Amino acid sequence: MKHILRHFQKNDSRLYEYMIKVGKLYEIKKDRPVNYFHRLCKEIICQQLSDKAGDTIHGRFLKLFSRRLVRPLDVINLPHETLRGSGMSNAKARYVKNLAEAIINKTLPITKFDKMADEEIIIELTKVKGIGRWTAEMFLIFVLGRENVFSHGDLGLKKELMKIYGFKKEPARKRVEKIVGRWSPYKSYASRVLWECLKGAS
Repeated sequence: MKHILRHFQKNDSRLYEYMIKVGKLYEIKKDRPVNYFHRLCKEIICQQLSDKAGDTIHGRFLKLFSRRLVRPLDVINLPHETLRGSGMSNAKARYVKNLAEAIINKTLPITKFDKMADEEIIIELTKVKGIGRWTAEMFLIFVLGRENVFSHGDLGLKKELMKIYGFKKEPARKRVEKIVGRWSPYKSYASRVLWECLKGAS
């Protein structure tokens, strides 16, 4: 992890200061392919919810499955109302079924994700109703362990970036891209630092 700190020390001293304040940088790790479907379900379930609410509904969702193994066919076979009973909205219950169908029908090439570029994966994921770009980007970071992802649509990242770099009003995308470009190839680590700073301020 020292090489990542050195990168930010050299290329963005301001963010580096915040990295030191945050403390230990945790390695961004890749999950196993067998968990990709489940993790995508979790991303859908937790969209636009607080961590506590999302974790509660996801926990109930897990209990619907034997040994908590979440597989596409099992999701397809669950009645809509059973999914709703976990606390999911009507829309999210439909979305997890959409995802399961896309994998079963092989219209979503989830088994090829490890060999695909970030943007290619985003394009494929966002073809599935219920998965937007932000959800796809979170999947890249927290499931596929991709190290160079920044979500321009994440309000928390935008808010903290404005604070750290002293913007009084929302900067133009080109200005943000100029800052974020200095973080490459470790944008995901910078994103995690911004999220940690945001949590510390709340």
